[in-house]
Formats: sequence, C-alpha cells, structure tokens
Amino acid sequence: MVETIIDTGHRKGRMEALHPEKKGGLRGLTQNQYVLWTAVFASIGGFLFGYDQGVMSNLLTTENFGSQFPRIYSNEDVKGWIVSVLQLGAWFGALCNGPIAQRYSRRYSMMIAVVLFCFGSSLQAGSQSESYIFAGRFFAGMAIGALSHVVPMYQSEIAPAEIRGSLVSLQQFAITIGILVAFWLDYGFHFIGGVHCDARGTANYSGPGNTFDPYHDVPSGGCTGQSPISWRVPLALQLLPALILGVGMLFFPFSPRWLMLQGREAEALAVVSKLRRRPENDPAVRLEWLEIKAMVRFDRETAVERFPGKTGWRLGLAGYGTFFTRAGLFRRLAVGCVLQFFQQFSGINAIIYYAPTIMSSLGLDPATTSLLATGVVGVINVVFTIPAILFLDVLGRRKTLLFGAIGMCISHIIVASILGVYANSFAEHPGAGWAGVAFIYIFIANFAYSWGPVGWVLPSEIMPLSIRSKAMIGRATPSMIRDIKYGTYIFFAAFCALSAAWVYFFCPETKNKTLEEMDIVFKDNSSAEDAERMKKVNREIGLDDSTDSAGNSGASQPTEVMEHEEKVEEV
Repeated sequence: MVETIIDTGHRKGRMEALHPEKKGGLRGLTQNQYVLWTAVFASIGGFLFGYDQGVMSNLLTTENFGSQFPRIYSNEDVKGWIVSVLQLGAWFGALCNGPIAQRYSRRYSMMIAVVLFCFGSSLQAGSQSESYIFAGRFFAGMAIGALSHVVPMYQSEIAPAEIRGSLVSLQQFAITIGILVAFWLDYGFHFIGGVHCDARGTANYSGPGNTFDPYHDVPSGGCTGQSPISWRVPLALQLLPALILGVGMLFFPFSPRWLMLQGREAEALAVVSKLRRRPENDPAVRLEWLEIKAMVRFDRETAVERFPGKTGWRLGLAGYGTFFTRAGLFRRLAVGCVLQFFQQFSGINAIIYYAPTIMSSLGLDPATTSLLATGVVGVINVVFTIPAILFLDVLGRRKTLLFGAIGMCISHIIVASILGVYANSFAEHPGAGWAGVAFIYIFIANFAYSWGPVGWVLPSEIMPLSIRSKAMIGRATPSMIRDIKYGTYIFFAAFCALSAAWVYFFCPETKNKTLEEMDIVFKDNSSAEDAERMKKVNREIGLDDSTDSAGNSGASQPTEVMEHEEKVEEV
C-alpha cells in the first residue's frame, strides 16, 4: 500500500495520537471485553478440533473399543489410517470452505461446519462397524478443517492490531483445552465396568505379556467388564459444544472486512464501531473503516485490471494464479506453508494422537499409568499456552518461534537418547522411563507457547489460512514408533532444528501491524503501477496525505465520506 496506509510509522503515530492508552498483552485484552468474548466464543471451533484429536488418542487403547473394532485396535496400519482420515477430511474441508466463507460470511460458514461436525460425531458415537468410524471421522474432519480455516480468520478480522496475536492465540488455547477435556474424560470413562474387557482380569489374555488380543480374548457374548459407555459417551459429548457454537454465532457480528467486500459499507462501519466500543464518528473508528474500504477497493480494481473480462467465480479462480506470479503474494504463501509444515513435523500430532502408546514405549503400564501420564500432557498443553495469549503481542512472533524450536529439538534428542540406551530395560530402570516422560512434557510446554499459537496467528495475519495437510505424520507414527523407536525422535528433532534456522533467516515479524499493513512487510505493492492505483483509491475515499492526526482531511471531509454519513444517519 502507499503512504497513508502502509506507512507504518505514519499510521501508528496517528493511532497513538488518537488513543494513546491502547496496549497489547493482558491490559489490551481487558480493555475491550466485547471483542475478547466474541473471539473466545468463536474459539469453541478450536475446542472441537482439540477434543476430537484427544478423544481418539485414549480410545485406541480401550479394550471394549478393541472388542468392537479389533482391526483398529491391533493393526498399526489401520490405527494410523483411523487417525489420519480426520486430517484428510480436514484438508478437504479447508479447501472447500474458502468460497463458502467468502460468499456466505465467516459466521454462516461456521454454522455450516457445525452441522457437518454433528453428523460426523453422531456416526462415530453410534458406530456399529469400522465403516461408521471411518465415515464419521472424515465428516468431522471436514468440519474441523472448515473451522480451522475460518475461526482464526474471523478472530483476526475483528481484532485491533495491538491484540490480534493474543486473540488468535485463543484458537490454540481452545484446542489445548479440548485435548485436556478429552484426555481426562477418556481417563474417567475408562474405568466404567473395569479397565479390562474380561471382568476376571488379564490372567487369561493371550497377547504378549498377558496383553489383550481382541481376536481371541473377548468373552462369549462380548466384554463382561469394561462397558461400551467407556468410548461411546466421550464420542457423543462433543455434540454439546458444537451445538452451542452453532446457535451462539447467530448473535455475533459479521466480519467488517467481509461486509465491506459485499458492498455493505454502512453495516461495516456500524460493526467496527461496535467492536471498538466507540461511536461511528470517532476518528479512530473512521480511520480503520476507511483503511478497510481502501484495501477492498484496491484489491477489486487490481483484479479487474489484471483479469479483464472475468467476473464472478472465474475472476476468483484467476486470482489464485497471482500467488505464483506476484513476488509479494508468493512470499506470503511460502511463509504460511513452511510454517505449517514445520509445525506438524515438530512431532506434536504424533504425541497428541499416540500419547498412551508413547508412554507405554517408555515403560509405563498401558492400561492405567500411561493414560494418567497422557492426561498430564493435556494439563501442560493448556498451562503453557497461556503465556502466548498474554505476551505474544509483546515478544513478537520470531523470538517466540525460535525459542520454542530450540526447546523442542533438545527435548526430542534427550528422549531419543533415553530410548536408545534403556529401550529393553525400563523394568530395571524405571527412573529412565519417567525421565523420558518428563522430557515429553518439556517438549509439549515448548510447543504450547510457541509453534502452537503462532501457527494459527501468522497465517491468519498474512492471508486467509492456507491449505494444510497433516495426514502424513498421523498415518506414519504408529509404524515409526514400532519399527525405528528412538529414531522417531531424531527424525522430529532434525525438523525442529531446521525450523529454528528457517525462523532466524526467513520468517518476518508481524506484531502490531494491521492486516492492511502486511503489504509493506511482504513488499506486495512495490510496483509503481500499484502504488499509483493505491494513491488514487486513497484520494477518492479521503485517505490522502492531507489527512490529519484526527482522521479528518485538512479542510473538509471528502464528498464520498460525507454522503456515507448521511446514509448511515438515515439507516
């Protein structure tokens, strides 16, 4: 953008002159309760993501579940697919949700996703065969992909720049709470009817070391111990928060940027006023509204000029090509994709999905102790996400990512070393197993304050959330743990080290930048033609160099702005 919009120092000075009390961090969050609680409510979408991640983790080790679905319980490849099918659905859902969110609004796309999620969850909870589980996971995954796309976008579009990182971090915080709730609900329901399928215990089990074999150890007529409630109810409970989100979004505002895209300028101004808790004629409100208007008009005029004769979906489709023909947009695409790539190859999904299996590989009792240790993973995940909410807009994105990557890399190396030395002798060296568990916890803590939240914040700032596929790690992890053991952690440590190098050399800092100021960060409007077009747009709507620190032009407001005020008053 040009001087009056992307000149960060110019705009920042004007905004500080208008409202010098604006701060980031905890103080910034508490200054505007309406925006805070709107973002908190929208993050229920993240809670659903976390819950569906966490709930399957422990169910995969539940014996009654194994008696119903023996292939899923005992076959590592099928176990990998039952986890990764959720991610495949999420990939498809995120891919399809872009046009829906653009045409029908961020709000309504969330509600559509909720309907899909409820359908998928119902299939899972009422499963009578493997096909129900797979289909339910896929449909729930589609909904999760859609919500993962639209919730951070909605949060970033309603947030003021100084607390945007904190508000979008609520998405990751909600994910961790969902994982935590799922872990502990699974742990509690695990004991209903007993922890074993056979009420007599493990004495008659035929698996290695008297472990449960679902093909041979299920009593005639089904499990006499552990109840099917142990897995059906945890799967069904996720319907409740989904319904709350779907109904509640009816009462929350549209995104002002979406309203502006639809030409509903008066409504956009009213929403900005409501979100900032200031009157519509407040200079800061009008400045933000004009900046949104300028960017929307600039993008529209640029698209029409670059793709003459194309309208509607053809124009939108042609726009995707600019990601590869314009250097600034390609930089955004590259940063978003590489960030998401390293986030997933840190190993976090492997640990969340297979935590009980991993704890068992470190020598803990698979029936009880490993599930309890898995519950602690959820607690640590929640606790260490809180610093990101409070301080991400103060510390910045780059430092947070860098420190987190280094901490995760060290944790993986230590766990790999412990497994390499004690893999076959944890019974004689129980302290080594618990040391490995401790460094799994340290890994989780480092991810929770860094790559977890920033993985949502940065892509939502620089562009709508890019397409991501995480299925590869979910699919491969069971076999990796079984076959290459400590090499699994060396594999993830290497990617953590690479991610630290990438952040240091290539990742830009975006804290305290408005969404409209991202162009200068990525040098997106550097051409003289674009700059001239933006100057023209600024002059037309009143954002020219004569705009003073109060957000008004030196002599009088532009005709277009005055006419708009009259329309608003009439409404």
